Amino acid sequence: QVRLVESGGESVQAGGSLRLSCAASGRTFSSIAMGWFRQAPGKEREFVAAINWSGSSTYYSDSVKGRFTISRDNAKNTVYLQMNSLKPEDTAVYYCAAGFERFWGLRSPSSYDSWGQGTQVTVSS
Repeated sequence: QVRLVESGGESVQAGGSLRLSCAASGRTFSSIAMGWFRQAPGKEREFVAAINWSGSSTYYSDSVKGRFTISRDNAKNTVYLQMNSLKPEDTAVYYCAAGFERFWGLRSPSSYDSWGQGTQVTVSS
């Protein structure tokens, strides 16, 4: 099991930027894939971005591609989500997750075994 703690969520105006962090502990961080998901009120949790264990492959949802960047620092056991050009529709609770590249792929929640508690991002127009 991996313990995950997100930080960096806050309220910003549209067009602004935020960087979310997710600190991991409990397992060799460099061997696991990491993902970010989000859930807006009244909606299902949706995939945002993912990165494989080495950082050589990244994946994004169409809604954030070109605006968000996922990265990882294996020396610090931390994964980041840089969010630029934020829109009101990006408002959600953002969760990081740890897992492995399985049959479903890193875009599926089924590939993840551990989840953080979430951090709120609110974008006002």
